[in-house]
Amino acid sequence: MLVTGNNPLLGFFYLFSGGLMNITRIGNTLATATPLVFTGLSVAFAFKTGLFNIGAAGQMLIGGLCATALGLTVPWPKPLLLPVIVLAAALGGALWGLVPGWLKAKFNVHEVVCTIMMNWIAYWSVYYIVPAYFKGAYLETESRRIPAAASLKVDWLTKLFKGSYINLGFFLAIGVVLLVAYILERTTLGYELKAVGYNRDAAEYAGIQANRNIVLSMVIAGACAGLGGAAFYVGYASNMQIGVMPSQGFDGIAVALLGANSPWGVFMAAIFFGLLHSGKGFMNAMTKVPPEIADSIIATIIYFAATSVLIERLRARWQRRRQAQDRTDLAPGPEAGLQEKVGGAE
Repeated sequence: MLVTGNNPLLGFFYLFSGGLMNITRIGNTLATATPLVFTGLSVAFAFKTGLFNIGAAGQMLIGGLCATALGLTVPWPKPLLLPVIVLAAALGGALWGLVPGWLKAKFNVHEVVCTIMMNWIAYWSVYYIVPAYFKGAYLETESRRIPAAASLKVDWLTKLFKGSYINLGFFLAIGVVLLVAYILERTTLGYELKAVGYNRDAAEYAGIQANRNIVLSMVIAGACAGLGGAAFYVGYASNMQIGVMPSQGFDGIAVALLGANSPWGVFMAAIFFGLLHSGKGFMNAMTKVPPEIADSIIATIIYFAATSVLIERLRARWQRRRQAQDRTDLAPGPEAGLQEKVGGAE
């Protein structure tokens, strides 16, 4: 901010004010954070099994496509349609996570390469399907608008937050955070997933089916990202656009890193990132600080979160060396043994 000729104190003040200054902006911050909670959980859950899920963007796209397709074709009442839409989004994302999980378990195909490729398959699938079957009334680059019965927006919540974009997806995100935390910390499945992540060979020696857990981990990670697609495309937005890879899928990596792969850490990190995204426009309007500064802050967080692991390893290595040196200094040397022998002879 200093380099761009602006006051950093004012810049940060308006950045955070832009997301928190009134109930409407708070609602928008929570709405912006909601897809990040899901994609952050997706990346973090895969991390627990030693997998790096770069495919949250594609899983989110497929989940959003399933939700949009059902919302535009099934004329059911809202209380019945919404659960079906949410389930379809989760299943779509799970299917998109199943493929790289199965390839990793069966043929040891690296999940980073596979999930990146799956992102582009999802991108071009949406690019074809939306104009072909769900084209909007005026533009071929977007789908028709989601009807009110298929939207996660509800009148009482919109009125409570004075017209903000917050929707039922936020409460769904809290529920998924609780569920993931319970699975990881309170179930045998969670223990097995973490055991495979820590040491796959040791886990297999202990009788844990590593391949099954790898596939299951990617399926659950994909389901989380798919729910993020529902929260975004039939919650935050009102239609689905083609030619756009959702940035929330990649921001989810930063959210998982900042949240230390903990479900509640991911939730708080997503709120913080939502605050940055929601407030950067207000900061630019009030101080002329470029809104890209907020993206630079996110990039800086990624670097610090990644290097913190390296620094921790270096610190642990230094401590081990220090302890080994202390033990060497305290151990009696050969001169001490020689002096004892000479003293005994005398």
